[in-house]
Amino acid sequence: MDLAVVGGGAAAVALLDALADPTAAPRSAPGTIRVFEPSPHLWRGRPYGPDLDVVRVNVPPGISSIRHGDTGHYADWLGERAADHIDPLLGLPVVPRALYGEYLTHTAEKAVAALAEQGWDVEVVAERVTGADRRGSRLALRTADGQEYVATHVVLCVGTGSPPDPYGLTGTPGHIADPYPLAATLDRVPARSDVAVIGSGLTAVDVVVALASRGHEGRISLLSRTGVLPYVWQRPVARRPRHLTAEGVAELHAERGTVTLDALTDLLRAELADGHGDFEALGEELRTTTTTDPVRRLRQQLDAVADPRVGRRVLQSAAHAVGPYAWRLLPEADRARLRRHLRTAAAVASPMVPVNASVLMRLLDAGRLTIAPGDVRRTLRAEAPGTVINAVNPPPQSIPAGARDLVASLADTGLGTLHPAGGLLPADPRVHVVGDLAAGGSFIAASIPGVAAQASRTAQALHAAQALRTPLS
Repeated sequence: MDLAVVGGGAAAVALLDALADPTAAPRSAPGTIRVFEPSPHLWRGRPYGPDLDVVRVNVPPGISSIRHGDTGHYADWLGERAADHIDPLLGLPVVPRALYGEYLTHTAEKAVAALAEQGWDVEVVAERVTGADRRGSRLALRTADGQEYVATHVVLCVGTGSPPDPYGLTGTPGHIADPYPLAATLDRVPARSDVAVIGSGLTAVDVVVALASRGHEGRISLLSRTGVLPYVWQRPVARRPRHLTAEGVAELHAERGTVTLDALTDLLRAELADGHGDFEALGEELRTTTTTDPVRRLRQQLDAVADPRVGRRVLQSAAHAVGPYAWRLLPEADRARLRRHLRTAAAVASPMVPVNASVLMRLLDAGRLTIAPGDVRRTLRAEAPGTVINAVNPPPQSIPAGARDLVASLADTGLGTLHPAGGLLPADPRVHVVGDLAAGGSFIAASIPGVAAQASRTAQALHAAQALRTPLS
């Protein structure tokens, strides 16, 4: 087998780690693995490169493992360093993203070494892949430097899409189109200038916390249509779901031939009844997400970090553990119902860590931060801030700028199909997608556990293909 892995970030790390598992690999002749990654920050991807220490991983260690099925893998690697990064309200380590990038690098290097011991020839090609087509029974990849590489299988691990510019501000004075890495972009922000941050999601939270850490003295405004902030993580509880699980959804599908949103709601209701949750209270909280004053809601959620009721915890876990599978089974009418609540769903599924929420609360109480929902263009014209930072996140399944040529080529040659809702659907069994670009997913961006699960399934498929090509000795 000659495998081409396009992209060298977290998805590629998860794939290599799964491929290196000696218990899963067939006893057959290995081949070559080429990883194509032009970025200088190999294995880290865009989110986990060098940056300010206050740019933190937004999830606890228990759901940060890049190894599918091993929830302690990351925590074991972190070891004693965890004590240096404890979120006092959460009671768990919340580490800088650059440190998580070190974990990814360590995992990738260990996987590469293990694959080499198994006989694989692993090579990193520091070039961008621009196209692909068929070469008889093989696939040919073209790189930006004009070289061609052949492979038996291709896996796209290209990461998330590029930040959009919904208000056409690119190129205007004082506008920062992409805030990351904040260590570099915030050097361009005068210490006393008024700053408008477009967006109110996790990226906007990162920007505000980073500005505060650098002692920014000007006013900061969060501008978005809804003004909805991410929910705040609550302390985890030691409880495994019994009803709202992938197995439960599969049983529903087998029994009824379909899975509806109402049926999923019934599973949630049963889960909360078993786990001392309050279904009605959770429903009211969700219904008022976009109408409650965001400052008041933030204060309430900081006060509820240790709330023993499991409702929001169950829903957050299910959004990532069950959501991608259930989404594919839902009728389109139910998907449309959920899309109408996109902002609420994203806020619940992707919370901010309490340490960041505390910084926002302090700035809001001091009058140094404001949240301005409504017409963003009108607010920008009225306030005329000296700096405007784009913190609008790309929609799920969008195509990164660096992968557009390759994705277009796959579609043109019939190796892949562009999904109407976004993403790429492989049209050839030799092509695979791991990560947010995988078509057919929900409107919530892929999480680390979701990416790790995708990588595990892809590794199994590749091992199966390898075993078929080379009979066991």
